[in-house]
Amino acid sequence: MEELVRVPPEVRERFAVRFGGGVADWCDALPALVRELAGRWGLEVASAGGGGTSRVFRCVRGGEAVWLKLTPEPAIAREEAEALRGWAAVPSVVPLLAADLPAGALLLADVRPGTPVRQLGWRLPELASLLRDLRAPVTPAAGSVLRPLSHRVDLVFDLAERRGRTGLAPHRAAALELAADGPVALVHGDLHPSNVLSGPGGRLVAIDPRPSRGDPDFDAVDWVLTGPGTLERRITDLAALVPGLSPDRLHAWCRALAPLGG
Repeated sequence: MEELVRVPPEVRERFAVRFGGGVADWCDALPALVRELAGRWGLEVASAGGGGTSRVFRCVRGGEAVWLKLTPEPAIAREEAEALRGWAAVPSVVPLLAADLPAGALLLADVRPGTPVRQLGWRLPELASLLRDLRAPVTPAAGSVLRPLSHRVDLVFDLAERRGRTGLAPHRAAALELAADGPVALVHGDLHPSNVLSGPGGRLVAIDPRPSRGDPDFDAVDWVLTGPGTLERRITDLAALVPGLSPDRLHAWCRALAPLGG
């Protein structure tokens, strides 16, 4: 297990860009943390991976696959845990099994077959079912840590500018204006085809939320920006299947966020 839980140099570099130089101490301490959590939760670590803000370990517990997710920033884990608990009754969201929030650790259920939709493709009725599930009413938790959607908007534009994108100021302003009004619900915040997996019975299952409170139409943008037909037709067809989705607001979100794609 020792080799699996060590943080590779390229991941350390990526984390340093995202979290600052102090993340090196977290990387050094991660193997001991994984061993402690594996003992506490009865896990056998099988493989390692992760994205821009976390390390993710595929584990086996009682003969079943589970996923241990750890982030250097506990606030990220707190937000994700609150959203997953809010969606606990929703079959289109990965279940949260356990958490150690001060340690930035989440234990997540496996999703089978679990192929990312980016590799499979998707059909409009499947997507509409996912979006309807995500829009189910969720009462904010007492002492909620979720921030408004405007925070997520600022973050994605900040990241784009760090990557050298220019001319984004009017698009940021338009997105912030949209985030400041309209309906307020639990928003996934990073709902793209790599964060949606094939689940049981052909159901789409969302993973890895970067959640906030705001306009749920935000979550539909990546799904209508490309595809057959015109943007207007794609929006109209989706809105017909998702009660409460506003074609006008989704079109405005697309105009504001389109420069971030690619």
